[in-house]
Amino acid sequence: MPYTQSVFTVIETPFYSRKAEALLSDSEREEFAVFISRNPTAGSVVRGSGGVRKVRWARSGAGKSGGVRVIYYNMLEEEEVWLLTLYAKNERSTIPGHELKLIKEAIERG
Repeated sequence: MPYTQSVFTVIETPFYSRKAEALLSDSEREEFAVFISRNPTAGSVVRGSGGVRKVRWARSGAGKSGGVRVIYYNMLEEEEVWLLTLYAKNERSTIPGHELKLIKEAIERG
């Protein structure tokens, strides 16, 4: 039986790239990009964000509580995932949905 899986294009915003360099190793960063390209609806939608999603990602040797939260927006029709930001769980608990909605709208406008 044939199996086909769509792989989405992953786009890092400059802000995400800076945060990822500080919080993830190169291999963790690559692993997450592969994961999200194959699972563009992972995690949950942030309330009030207009569709921006948040997913947990464990860092090597840190477990879930020592991991990061990655904030992203998927454009399903374009088969793109935009990585917006990430933060360590101990850094902050959440980002307000209305702030994420503004970022999402800026991406949609191009």
